[in-house]
Formats: sequence, C-alpha cells, structure tokens
Amino acid sequence: MIKVENKRSSCPVSTSLEIIGDSWTLVLIRNFFLGSVTFADFKKAPENIATNILSDRLKKLMKYKIIEYRLHPKNKKIKQYYLTEAGINLYPLIYDLLIWGKNNLDMEIGPVGNDFYKRNKNKKREDTIKDSIDSYKEFKNSFLVN
Repeated sequence: MIKVENKRSSCPVSTSLEIIGDSWTLVLIRNFFLGSVTFADFKKAPENIATNILSDRLKKLMKYKIIEYRLHPKNKKIKQYYLTEAGINLYPLIYDLLIWGKNNLDMEIGPVGNDFYKRNKNKKREDTIKDSIDSYKEFKNSFLVN
C-alpha cells in the first residue's frame, strides 16, 4: 500500500489525483507500456516533456513506489525504470482514457494508437487489459534478468 501524508481529503479519488492527476504522470505510465525504460526513452515521446518536469515526475513516482529503477548493467550512469505492481495497476485507467479519447475527441489518432485499436477492436476490455498487463510483466521480467 502507498503511504500518503498530508492528503487534502479522505476521498480515494481526490488522494489518487494528488499523485497521478497532473498532465504528465499518466502519459509516463503509458510510455512504460510502450517500452520506455530510460530517461532518454521518455524524452523521445511525441509529447516532448521538458527535462525538469520529467525528472520531477520520475522522482514523484518513485516516492510513491509506483516505479523503481535499476542501474544499467553495462553503464551504471543510466537508470532503467520499471513499474511496480502499483504502477501496473494503473493500466486500466490508461486503457479507459484511450477508449474515451477515441470515442469523444475530435482529433487524428497517431500510428501507435491506431495500431492498438486495430489489434484489439474485437476483444473485450478485460481481455485487452489482461493481455497488455501480461505483456508488460513479461517484458519487465526479461528486462530485469539481463
């Protein structure tokens, strides 16, 4: 369980949003599921997050034990970040935001989003979420072994 101090209310929605409710945190969580591991990987995302904001969000996610890191086996200067179980448990939010955006926003969806929709259009929500989480866990486990 995540320990939260100085929360503004006893509402779990309000307190959760104190941790993940800014405009960058869930984008970073999404990027973990797209294979981002290093600071440089997160910087390459199309949203173009500023370096100082990225550093701040990664520190915040570590503080709340949503992510952890290890040092790259061949270059100890590089941190390789990965989601904890608490971070992985945010995936249903990411999925629901993807679907909400597709159904409600008048915008052109990029190739990664389109590919996701095509691969999963005939699957149930629960199956898509399970497959995505299982895929991330498999990636994480193989990544942590090396």
